[in-house]
Amino acid sequence: MPVTDVTTDLDSRTLTITADFAAPLDRVWAVYDDPRQLERVWGPPTYPATFVDHDLRPGGRMNYYMTSPEGEKYYGYWTVTDVSAPTGFDFRDGFAVDESFAPNTSLPESVNSYGFAEVDGGTRATFVATYATTEALEQVLAMGMVEGATLAMNQIDDLLAA
Repeated sequence: MPVTDVTTDLDSRTLTITADFAAPLDRVWAVYDDPRQLERVWGPPTYPATFVDHDLRPGGRMNYYMTSPEGEKYYGYWTVTDVSAPTGFDFRDGFAVDESFAPNTSLPESVNSYGFAEVDGGTRATFVATYATTEALEQVLAMGMVEGATLAMNQIDDLLAA
């Protein structure tokens, strides 16, 4: 499994996930740069994602929803703030109220930095999410963020091998 470490730091309000992939940097980058590939790994296996908008550039917006096994849709968005292809990108990640993709202000938004580096012939990915408050981080942890993100990221190996 690619996820090698998950660290939660309540003092800095961060969730950091590290994963190692047996694929070159450009190939791992391509997963995030292509909405059809990203759909295959964003969200746990039983909650597949659909990206309605995919604009991976500074100022770009990524709107998506995940569909539960019962057919319920859960909406989210990324507002991209920085891109340094193929070594990483930064974005604000939030929950949306519905298909309008308007922010759901009752749920926390996070500031994310996704970094990719060549390591031992493969790629190490470091995903850091920072929350405005400790309570916001605790809220997403209670919602199963670590488990869901780990399940999602562990799908990437199969996609990279295809």
